[in-house]
Amino acid sequence: MDSVLSPLDLTAREAPEGPVAIARPHRVAAAATWFRENFPGDVFYAVKANPSPWALDALWHAGIKNFDVASDAEAHLIHSRFPGAQIAFMHPVKSRRAIARAFHDYGVKTFALDSEDELDKILAETNGAKDLTLVVRFEVSGDGSAYPLARKFGVSAADAPALLRKTRQVSEEMLGVSFHVGSQCMRPDAYRTAMDGVNRAIVKAGVVADIVDIGGGFPAIYPGMSPPPMIEYVNAIKAGFEEMFVAQNAKLWAEPGRALVAEAGSTVTRVELRKGDALYLNDGAFGTLFDATHLNWAFPAKLLRETPSRAKLAPFRLYGPTCDSMDAAAGPFMLPADIQEGDLIEIGSLGAYGTAMGTRFNGFGDTVTIESKDSPWPSMYGEATGAVVAMPKRKRAPKKQPSQG
Repeated sequence: MDSVLSPLDLTAREAPEGPVAIARPHRVAAAATWFRENFPGDVFYAVKANPSPWALDALWHAGIKNFDVASDAEAHLIHSRFPGAQIAFMHPVKSRRAIARAFHDYGVKTFALDSEDELDKILAETNGAKDLTLVVRFEVSGDGSAYPLARKFGVSAADAPALLRKTRQVSEEMLGVSFHVGSQCMRPDAYRTAMDGVNRAIVKAGVVADIVDIGGGFPAIYPGMSPPPMIEYVNAIKAGFEEMFVAQNAKLWAEPGRALVAEAGSTVTRVELRKGDALYLNDGAFGTLFDATHLNWAFPAKLLRETPSRAKLAPFRLYGPTCDSMDAAAGPFMLPADIQEGDLIEIGSLGAYGTAMGTRFNGFGDTVTIESKDSPWPSMYGEATGAVVAMPKRKRAPKKQPSQG
């Protein structure tokens, strides 16, 4: 992976047929440093957001040593690359083989679940291990998020107390609770609301939790979506944690994905044809532009030319290179009105769910990755400095007792 200052210069030099993914490890480091300095707990990177070696290495060197994985492949990747990493398998539904391999081959001791059947699978495939950390995932509202995630996973409020009691009975190590407020959460108070609901279930169950995992959902800046300052999310989480009925020494965890890597990636794509306000590109829905097409998000875009255009900005639609008609992004993407075939466009803030979502559909999908040291897009973190948020002094339930459950 080459190291350059100008995406335009390197793209022109390489002249690839397909799109170019721009990697900015220094922006990963800035986001990781911010979370380490400001989040009052343990940060687990959600590997699914971007499993690229450059992103993982930047996080590791910036001090992120914990990883949230959702598959056997991700667990193997982290275990092989960082033997000393703490891995949490936070997918609530796993195959028996994935559970067994994670535990026996990769040393994973932390598993999420949202049903008694999944709990039974975990116990069976780990041979009834006594040193497991079991985390019960809750279904919570996705209100306030751009992409709600409440339909597929999570135990309901009605069923949660029974599952908590059953999990506490078999857990000789730590019992955790977790939730996900939805991707690209725009309201800090969504975390506080979710924590209140989880806390009611804990109290009703009569158990003591040792871990509160507030999941992911931390946002990035996109056109039309300017989230509140990240510190407001931290403050809301801190306040919610203060009120929860958990062990005196309870741990607070988070699983940021998008927030750690979104600003660190972009794609340089070429215009193959222009039809009025429609631009046909060499990248699209089955490449790095999944969110732009399937979620209809308008990512920041700019024309790359040696001589900047003086034309006024105009709204454009984007079409990808495949023959599928769903390979389309309505945008609008604001670009100079004189854009034409052969021009290069850089589409920004694609470090999360960009290259990670690429496929080989229709024979397209080859992407050249290069590194740039610039910082062209708005940032949630500035220079990644700020006041450290101290852990609150909390009134807590006593440490868990063997008789709990």
